[in-house]
Amino acid sequence: MKHRIVVLGAGYAGAIAAGRLAKRLHRDDVSITLVNAGTEFVERVRLHQLASGQDLRPRPLRDLFAGTGVELRTARVAAVDVERNTVDLGDETLGYDTLVYALGSTAADQGVPGVAEYAYDVAGKQSALRLRARLGELDAGGTVLVVGGGLTGIEAATEIAEARPDLKVALAAGGRVGGWLSDKAQRHLRGALDRLGVTVHDHADIARVEADGVVTGAGTEIEAQVTVWTAGFTVHPIAAATTLEVSESGRIVVDGSMRSVSHPDVYAVGDAALAEGAGGGQLRMSCASAGPMAWMAADAIAARLTGREVRETTIGYTFQCISLGRRDGIIQRVTPDDQVTSSVVTGRTAARIKELVCAGGFWGVTQPTMMLPSRRRHVAVPGSSPARG
Repeated sequence: MKHRIVVLGAGYAGAIAAGRLAKRLHRDDVSITLVNAGTEFVERVRLHQLASGQDLRPRPLRDLFAGTGVELRTARVAAVDVERNTVDLGDETLGYDTLVYALGSTAADQGVPGVAEYAYDVAGKQSALRLRARLGELDAGGTVLVVGGGLTGIEAATEIAEARPDLKVALAAGGRVGGWLSDKAQRHLRGALDRLGVTVHDHADIARVEADGVVTGAGTEIEAQVTVWTAGFTVHPIAAATTLEVSESGRIVVDGSMRSVSHPDVYAVGDAALAEGAGGGQLRMSCASAGPMAWMAADAIAARLTGREVRETTIGYTFQCISLGRRDGIIQRVTPDDQVTSSVVTGRTAARIKELVCAGGFWGVTQPTMMLPSRRRHVAVPGSSPARG
């Protein structure tokens, strides 16, 4: 009987994990099923481009996994039962021997009234397309407010401002927009925002979102025909509804091999997992974390199934990339534990590097072994669960 591996979610983490497993394990011994709500791989790092009116190249999953032996299942996950080793897809139930949970994250309203009713986001393809359609309805002089001074907010505001110079774009943050960046990077960011005509509202805690703008905690009203919410992400509640050990935020707690600390036949990767990185801090929700986490999980599963040594390495960071439209950017060098340094690349060179990073993220999905030779090994005992060591 084949060992059944089910991967939930075909974002960066899930797609890379499925492809890497297919190149590590022999098809005679395992079946790999990849479950995803849509039929395409979505380049999430480019969704601000899609929202601003640019067209992205379609990435059908059937093309990406053709000839790999990975079975694709288009369905939404309704529930997971980690005691019975089953996944509920609504109209059918899948059984598994090993589960890779990679359902990712979505926009978080942070409990702010009106976000769900009136705000747009760029956390998924459909929500980005919804924002794109709304922006297309705005006449010259229309007002857009992006809430959130992190990477997503900065990229969304600058992309919209560059694509639609006829609009009045503003960016609001609870702290200082880009405040974590080095001094040089912050100066370049402010210059880019000024050049693009983006109005900045620092230290503007949003108390509620309304149909025609927002109200801050201090009672200040900021008018906007369109409010774009980028103030954080949250994971899907499916894991928290199981007996898996999860964090307060609902992320699955994993060890150094991305294996659940409570259920050894479950692995979690990407935004859905709470993992320790360099320096003992938590890995942040990002594409930069998703790839390495997927490699580690896939290699650990393959090693345990084939009776080989499980190698654990600490995931660390190198830089943070920020696009400021299509012709400008910031590459902020960071330490392995994600602390900024004084080393920064800006301007067109940074924009080119950011584009290479985005293209490399997709390349990593299509080449999940990252230049390593494919070594499909036989499972020690087909149909068995991975060793608990």
